[in-house]
Amino acid sequence: MAKGLIRYWAAARAAAGTAEEPYEATTLAEALTAAAADRGADFGRVLARSSFLVDGAPVGTRDPAAVPLPDGGTVEVLPPFAGG
Repeated sequence: MAKGLIRYWAAARAAAGTAEEPYEATTLAEALTAAAADRGADFGRVLARSSFLVDGAPVGTRDPAAVPLPDGGTVEVLPPFAGG
């Protein structure tokens, strides 16, 4: 199981109630499921609309269950931004 950091930006930060938190997960899906566990529907809606970077590389349309997380890595949660 890899350990790393999840960073939340803009609306994701507001919904999470924190700017960052550690993860212990093998895949992006596992990390996101653990992060959403006790945060409610608002946070889930933000995650569903967000884009993700793993160590700076875009996840894009890949299934989060197929995205491995590295030990010591960083996941960036980027909600849609207004104004481009």
